[in-house]
Amino acid sequence: MAETIDPSRRIWIKKAGALLAASSIGPIGAARAQPVGAASRKLLAVTAGSHTSFGPLRRVRAGDLEVAYVEAGPASGKPVLLLHGWPYDIHSYLDVAPALAGAGYRVLIPYLRGYGGTRFLSEATPRNGQQAALAADVSVVR
Repeated sequence: MAETIDPSRRIWIKKAGALLAASSIGPIGAARAQPVGAASRKLLAVTAGSHTSFGPLRRVRAGDLEVAYVEAGPASGKPVLLLHGWPYDIHSYLDVAPALAGAGYRVLIPYLRGYGGTRFLSEATPRNGQQAALAADVSVVR
């Protein structure tokens, strides 16, 4: 049996959905960022492609993984964790890491599971690349 669709009802539902979405966003206006403490430091101007490599690759045991990562900036700096996504790797941050490090931040860029030098410590560990698993990996390293 064919069902008849009332087009006016469909239009009403679209308009109601758009109104609901707009009301949840709130008033739209110009936003002005306010510098706060270390965040107010000026970042160095960096020309895209001007950096071609990182420093030495380091490793840390984190739960079921041995995570390979690079680090830049002072050890006492406020930490910034840069996470890549598929299909990229840590080299996505070749230009931004020096700028953050130059501003005094401690920059940590790990290879996520399944990338680069990051390895599972046991063959029996299930392989999982879901976002929840990646979040758990990050929370292990404090």
